[in-house]
Amino acid sequence: MDLGSAKVIGAGLAAIGAGLAAIGVGSIFGQYLNGALRNPEADAKMGGRLIFGFAVTEALGLIAAVVALALAFSS
Repeated sequence: MDLGSAKVIGAGLAAIGAGLAAIGVGSIFGQYLNGALRNPEADAKMGGRLIFGFAVTEALGLIAAVVALALAFSS
């Protein structure tokens, strides 16, 4: 296997992280809605945790996307 093939395979594997981050964000918002509908009084307490969880998950997805692009376009 030459270096070009390894770069493309590595970039593809790193891009999987961006897709998994999207699944994580969907799960976070789904669980938030589930909890908020079951207990509306706790909605105010869960809002901050929702935003924090979204930000961390999205940041990990963006880092994975940047790594994938860096691997794909490095020389």
